[in-house]
Amino acid sequence: MLLKIHILSRVHERCLSTSLPAAQSFRKWYQQLWTTERTNLPPYDHFTQVGDPVLRGHAADVPTDYVKSKEVSEIVEQMVKVLRKYNCVGIAAPQIGISLRIIAMEFKQSIQKELPEATYKARRMTELPLTVFINPQLSVTNYTKHKHPEGCMSVRGYSAEVERYEAVKLSGLNQEGLPTELELSGWNARIAQHEMDHLDGKLYIDHMDTSTFICTCWETVNTKSGRVEIPFYK
Repeated sequence: MLLKIHILSRVHERCLSTSLPAAQSFRKWYQQLWTTERTNLPPYDHFTQVGDPVLRGHAADVPTDYVKSKEVSEIVEQMVKVLRKYNCVGIAAPQIGISLRIIAMEFKQSIQKELPEATYKARRMTELPLTVFINPQLSVTNYTKHKHPEGCMSVRGYSAEVERYEAVKLSGLNQEGLPTELELSGWNARIAQHEMDHLDGKLYIDHMDTSTFICTCWETVNTKSGRVEIPFYK
């Protein structure tokens, strides 16, 4: 929530007077200088953070008649915008403050250049073009589990190892309202499971190996004597 400062019209009213009325406390006087107004409403241009109730609710189905509506189209557009702005691989509608069952995923080939080749292969990462599912359903097609480090833009600055199924199948509607299915394995299956969790009010911290939970910048915190910020904007 942003804090909007309202400057009073007369300069002397912005300054602490030595002759404040006895019945008026300093706190009350100070509060006259500002108000807390909700100036930013969903769909957000940022990721909601753990603690926001929208991340713990069960997202509602998008009514069939509204799948191709302007409103849903704008939500999807905003999701993709935020996904790419933060250079992520997946996003769910609750992460921009909208409690609807919509997810978007995209794993760009360029990510391979950012990771050690051994890591890329061990996690079975492969390119995934932009994919949007409305009212998705997930079924497991390979129950073998793998544990890998996982993070979330809604738990900014932290990660932990999480077990996920090897392969899954997603089914639902695309942006045109047509039934669609997609089989995923390896890291892309992990992305799908992570985003589906968001639609049911779950976060990776609910499944993680708690002994592996870390601040992703702990080394920098030590190097910089604690002078480190975790940004929630971009």
